[in-house]
Amino acid sequence: MKKIGFIGLGTMGAPMASNLLKQGYEVTVYNRTASKAEALVREGASQAATPAEAASGQDAVITMVSNDDSIREVFYGEDGILKTLAQGTTIIDSSTISPGLVKELAAEVHKLGAHFLDAPVTGSKPAAIDGTLVFMVGGEASVLEAASGLFDTLGKKVIHMGPSGSGSVAKLAHNTMVGINNLALAEGFAIAAKSGIPADSFLELVQLGSAGSKAADLKGRKIIDHDFSNQFSLALMLKDLKLASSLTDATGVPSPMLNLAKSLFQAGQTQGFGDEDLSAVVKCYEAWIGQTIGGKPLQ
Repeated sequence: MKKIGFIGLGTMGAPMASNLLKQGYEVTVYNRTASKAEALVREGASQAATPAEAASGQDAVITMVSNDDSIREVFYGEDGILKTLAQGTTIIDSSTISPGLVKELAAEVHKLGAHFLDAPVTGSKPAAIDGTLVFMVGGEASVLEAASGLFDTLGKKVIHMGPSGSGSVAKLAHNTMVGINNLALAEGFAIAAKSGIPADSFLELVQLGSAGSKAADLKGRKIIDHDFSNQFSLALMLKDLKLASSLTDATGVPSPMLNLAKSLFQAGQTQGFGDEDLSAVVKCYEAWIGQTIGGKPLQ
């Protein structure tokens, strides 16, 4: 597989496409906001005017867009990729979307004699840049094996979760835990800060103690420094938690912690933090205790 169509050049998609170019792949890119492709064109990418054009004549097509509505437009729109998809092409959808839609798309792609893998990722922007993403993949094992070179370029690990839709389910279960863990970190910081414990000291304790987590390692310093530059947005985390909530409603799994997390991220979205990093949910706690985690009074 050397000719790749890449659709969706946001926080994750752009560095992923860049890594493919660096490894010598022929990459044709498409993004709804065309200006987001300019840097990749300078790196050697070709730019398509539509998703259908991006998919035409490719060995594989990777999609990385934000939600169900966007992916429906990419596939089913007037200029969607199903219009030009050739037999034998492999579609790799790395978006986080609903499992039901994943299964629907897989069936449509298979009707055309092409292949489909749902392959969402974890690792956020730094891992996308470094090529150290972890992929959780649903679909046929033989198709995954044939695409292994692509995955090796973009990530450090691929975990086959099962048939189509399994990657999506795994991502929603995983991000449920990510959301809950980030709220636990924010709440612990708030308890400590309100009683005058220095944030640096508390973070050191967390990272050395039983409360240690990826959330603490990745977001603890961002919280202390009030650096909410976006690695994975609060709005996208809320979207994933809503999808996970719909999944647990459908499967009958009790999910009280998920529902609480969804409510708190919704509060962050309502207060205008949606475009910031998901760690900005701590600002809800700061409003409740009347001070920043670093100990400064709120302005």
